[in-house]
Amino acid sequence: MADALSHYDEFGLFHENAQEYDLAWDGPPTVRRESVVVHPSGRRLSALLWGTDAPEIVLLHGGAQNAHTWDTVALELGIPLAAIDLPGHGHSDHRDDGPFSPRENAVDVAVAIRVLAPDARMVVGMSLGGLTSIALTAHAPELVHTLVLVDVTPGVDRDKAAPIAQFISGPESFESFDEIVARTIEFNPTRSESSLRRGILHNAVARDDGRWVWRYQHPGMAENADIPADFATLWDDVDRIKVPVMLVRGAATGTVVDDADVAELVRRRPDARVELVEGAGHSIQGDKPVELAALLTDFLET
Repeated sequence: MADALSHYDEFGLFHENAQEYDLAWDGPPTVRRESVVVHPSGRRLSALLWGTDAPEIVLLHGGAQNAHTWDTVALELGIPLAAIDLPGHGHSDHRDDGPFSPRENAVDVAVAIRVLAPDARMVVGMSLGGLTSIALTAHAPELVHTLVLVDVTPGVDRDKAAPIAQFISGPESFESFDEIVARTIEFNPTRSESSLRRGILHNAVARDDGRWVWRYQHPGMAENADIPADFATLWDDVDRIKVPVMLVRGAATGTVVDDADVAELVRRRPDARVELVEGAGHSIQGDKPVELAALLTDFLET
């Protein structure tokens, strides 16, 4: 790990993902990073492009995460896809209005998809990425042909998201890599330590003074760290969705989806497919990536 810290290569850890989940490994996958200007100011969104052909799936991560959260899922899927860093996350530029608004995020994401994956057959969004993908269906419905929500509905509120907000509003910096790992393990009991360490390497950076900070931090983060209280207006967007929808819900601790949320989704979309993943909490792509990939493949082929 010390060597990984001093010689971090974001494309050099895929073999660890494959080894941890016993995936076939024929050598490093073809992955590149690209960025797209999404605003006249020059603000950019960054993304990972897997494969050499046109992406078939667009993946949108959750709040305080980044595109690498999907690495194991992408390896298992083995098809061309685009994993986008949401505004203010990963390698994407920050918005002045903060990183946690689905509707504002959707405007930027739509620009990136039109450039990087205009013919993608599926949009998959986890948590904040799922809410952003719902907003995307209203803002640019022509870009969403199939929608998958990973452990989120517009029913998420301040109480359900409290553990996430508590994690995001933690210390602004950490004395060491081990300290930032310890805090991350505390808030992610369903994840393996090896996967969390990998995730932190992708999601944090050491400052010149040796302290570690999250990539998603920006000026004013302390004031904007709390999850917005009400996403309920996105239910209206759900009513207008015309494409197949699947909700993948975690069955373990940490999920932000309850039975009432599922019932409301099915009431509004009786044809929605709902899947429960045992052993997975909120971050299903981290807890059970192989199982999630199988569900995505099945839904894509249905």
